[in-house]
Amino acid sequence: MKSKILILFLLVFASSSFAQLKTDSLSTKPEKENFADDWAALSKYQKENELLPPPTRKEKRVVFLGSSIFEFWKQKDPDYFKDKPYLDRGISGQISPQLLIRFRQDVINLKPKVVVILAGSNDIAGNTGHVTNDKIMDNIKSMAELARLHHIKVILCKYLPVYEYPWNKRIKAADSIVSLNEKIVAYAKEKKYTILDYWTPLVDERKGQRAELTVDGVHPNLAGYKIMEGVTEVAIQKALKNRH
Repeated sequence: MKSKILILFLLVFASSSFAQLKTDSLSTKPEKENFADDWAALSKYQKENELLPPPTRKEKRVVFLGSSIFEFWKQKDPDYFKDKPYLDRGISGQISPQLLIRFRQDVINLKPKVVVILAGSNDIAGNTGHVTNDKIMDNIKSMAELARLHHIKVILCKYLPVYEYPWNKRIKAADSIVSLNEKIVAYAKEKKYTILDYWTPLVDERKGQRAELTVDGVHPNLAGYKIMEGVTEVAIQKALKNRH
């Protein structure tokens, strides 16, 4: 009788121990990290930035801050960024306040000589909320002022022409982008920042992008990016010589 009770006790003990072990293994399983609070997607380039060495004394580092136009650029023509001190920090779909939030991590902390700021199209596209060109300009101005405070040369871009957005055809963007570009140019001239004109060499008669230079009326194809590369190089050299 005693042996039966002992066997029963051992079975119960073994069962509870296994259950405890199973519970412990489940509780120690790493939880998937929740990035719901990372509205500006700071996590996208965080590790890449951490691995990046500081610029050398002679290095003329340039950061490209923007959305899909810049992110897709390094995919369409990676050779443009190869063997150059150029850092592409584009994130598809981002609006200007997200770029502003990222400005310290993805620009200031990387200690570039120059920052190229391309902002506004996703705001106009109505990706989130209703945004005016004046509010876009507020964010652009804040980024430019932060750059100047940290002795980074500023290049402000006239946005690429867009007639309409394939994902939101209700919005006819052409005139809004023209108006935004006018504000960008006026502000850049006032503050003596370098202007990079992506609008003029890509525009068609509808104030949209030339069909042979774009994949969807918004994003350039390789031929479009090649044109952008030419005007970008001129602007970078001009900015580096700019005393402001």
